[in-house]
Amino acid sequence: MNQTQRHEKIVSFIKQNGFMSIDDLVTRCDVTPQTIRRDLNQLAEAGIVSRYHGGAGLNRSWENTPYQERKTQNSEVKERIAEAVASMIPDGASLFINIGTTTEMIASKLLNHKNLHVVTNNIHVATILSAKEDFSVIIAAGEVRYRDGGIIGEATCDFISQFRMDYGIIGISGISADGALLDFDFREVKVSQAILEHTQHVILAADYSKFERRAMVEQGHISQVDCLVCDQTPPPAIRKIIDENNISFIKA
Repeated sequence: MNQTQRHEKIVSFIKQNGFMSIDDLVTRCDVTPQTIRRDLNQLAEAGIVSRYHGGAGLNRSWENTPYQERKTQNSEVKERIAEAVASMIPDGASLFINIGTTTEMIASKLLNHKNLHVVTNNIHVATILSAKEDFSVIIAAGEVRYRDGGIIGEATCDFISQFRMDYGIIGISGISADGALLDFDFREVKVSQAILEHTQHVILAADYSKFERRAMVEQGHISQVDCLVCDQTPPPAIRKIIDENNISFIKA
């Protein structure tokens, strides 16, 4: 396989998965890590992909990966994260759950709990949790975003702000090197900010591909969360912020 063929293969993998780690590309292309790093740097310089810590992803800071693609990306990793988060929630707790494929998987892992009280702006989360008779599930008012069933807008923010919950479980599209939490839709960001402000204990569920992934709207900062649950140890700059702010880190 020559370099051109390898570049085409790498881009195809990234389009299919949204993010590919260097280790995965080494295995799939049967070349050395040094070769893959050089390939990714060349593709990033050409503006074809975005280079992140440990791999590369799609070069779109204004548009998220389609919902159906995101549901299948890193599914095994998301399941481990979901199990870890669910184990932190006690029976009888009240919690917010926001938009995201990871938070939807977390909802499915909460079905063995008892007497949860949930407020969500995610139609899929509400559908999953409504299967339990002993759960109280409240779905936020607002505009339903057609592409993923997320509920967003000013009405949603006002609705969320009526509550004070024990836990807030949030997902995120990207985490920059300086700790900024990033997303693609400013209306969704406003809702997440309301969740951060009205929660006693905030749990951020994010797989490793989110580190240094670009998105154009700043939701907040990782220093605002109480616990980060991830499948790998974060990059050094993020670890420093975690230590400085006494944030709990759980490796799923």
